[in-house]
Amino acid sequence: MKSGVNLICSAGFRALSNERRVKAIKTVSRLAVEPRNQPVAFYSGLPLPKSTIELEEQARLQREADTKRQEAKRKEQTELGSKSDTEIIALIHSGSLPPHNLEIALGDHQRAVQIRRRWLARHSESFSEGLSQLPHDSFDYESVTGACCENVVGHVSIPVGIAGPLLIDGKEFMVPLATTEGALVASTHRGCKAITKSGGASTIVTSDGMTRAPLVRMPTIKRAAELKSWLEKPDNFYQVASAFNNTSRFGRLSSIQVSINGRNVFMRFKSSTGDAMGMNMVSKGVEKALDLLQEYFPDLDPVSLSGNYCTDKKHSAINWIEGRGKSVVCEAIIKGDIVRSILKTNVADLVELNINKNLVGSAAAGSIGGFNAHASNLVTAVFLATGQDPAQNVESSNCMTLLEPYNDGQDLYASVTMPSIEVGTIGGGTHLKAQGACLQMLGVKGSSPSAPGANSEQLARVVAATVLAGELSLMSALASGHLVKSHLKHNRKATPVVSV
Repeated sequence: MKSGVNLICSAGFRALSNERRVKAIKTVSRLAVEPRNQPVAFYSGLPLPKSTIELEEQARLQREADTKRQEAKRKEQTELGSKSDTEIIALIHSGSLPPHNLEIALGDHQRAVQIRRRWLARHSESFSEGLSQLPHDSFDYESVTGACCENVVGHVSIPVGIAGPLLIDGKEFMVPLATTEGALVASTHRGCKAITKSGGASTIVTSDGMTRAPLVRMPTIKRAAELKSWLEKPDNFYQVASAFNNTSRFGRLSSIQVSINGRNVFMRFKSSTGDAMGMNMVSKGVEKALDLLQEYFPDLDPVSLSGNYCTDKKHSAINWIEGRGKSVVCEAIIKGDIVRSILKTNVADLVELNINKNLVGSAAAGSIGGFNAHASNLVTAVFLATGQDPAQNVESSNCMTLLEPYNDGQDLYASVTMPSIEVGTIGGGTHLKAQGACLQMLGVKGSSPSAPGANSEQLARVVAATVLAGELSLMSALASGHLVKSHLKHNRKATPVVSV
């Protein structure tokens, strides 16, 4: 039984627990006496492949179990659905029916929202009055369940305006902006006009990769240093990358940046994620990578899947310097006559204002990534319109705006550098009807069938170019003293005059 001898002598076998050793020996012994068309493979420490019959039987049993679960679920939904709203609310009060589970329990998402509203209306008079004014009709709640929100009681409408056309890399875009700030769309539209009439904006993507940085603890700083050294060896990185990459079709690990603080080790994994923003994808890969690392470092203590070294939804120097998501640079040369006729100012005043406000002023404030006029305004407006994670506006708004005299001061060179735009065209809120419609307006809805990642990259380019348009217009309004007048015109609702 040559294969069995090779099994017992292998290093992989010696690394197994006693229970797995016994199971492996029994498996090899059985295979040795069964007729086989293929020779027995050497055992490497991984489970031996099952026969086709075993796999088919396992699949059949799984299908039967799934069918039984679905039948039980349908029966439960039918029984609960036959009850009145009052009876269901009584079940919630008794604690036998969790209110957050109404959609699954009933199988009727619209009714679940209505019952939850009736149940919550008993909370207080003021709450009940406010809840009655919150819109809840004409919405596809099934698209929300298990994806976007829990304990749903209604929806909030945000106006969507269009700025454009905005010429980006030779292609025109009409940009949807969801906002409640008057003058923002009008101002951005003016910036789009100035850019497009001057020949358009050009963009480059310098880096693309979502990050997740788990925190692990080693017994001593020496062991922490050994882990760092091990990860920095190419052969070991390939092992970790293989474990990571096997968790996704699109996630591909590109680097691990390691930082030691005491005996704490922060490992910043960076991975491509296709057209998804990719946080869940990267987190899944990191979990598998940690499993592998614990095989080599049994004394490794995983403290947290995220150690804030990523960094997600918080200001940080590492995102500003190293980037996160898409790192984009966008530029445009605005002709002098366009600066005067459309932006209503001049090149010299814009350049001086940008230096003293966006560069010196931000430095005086100790800003990280805030060397701009209002990049966050446009990032948030595009994010809300297209179903991005609004909280990631924090790092996605990292931006440095530069304005320089060009062609001997006759024209204006303008650029924005944004190292951490975190966007996706699939996943999250992108599948919701309104948000999907806005993505469709931009021609980037869903995943790119020919080049995975192309749609999300294009969306990041649009974000950067829209920020540039917004920066040009606001800075021009400040330079010419028109900001307050513009806001009074667009951001104040006239008080109606009542005749007596």
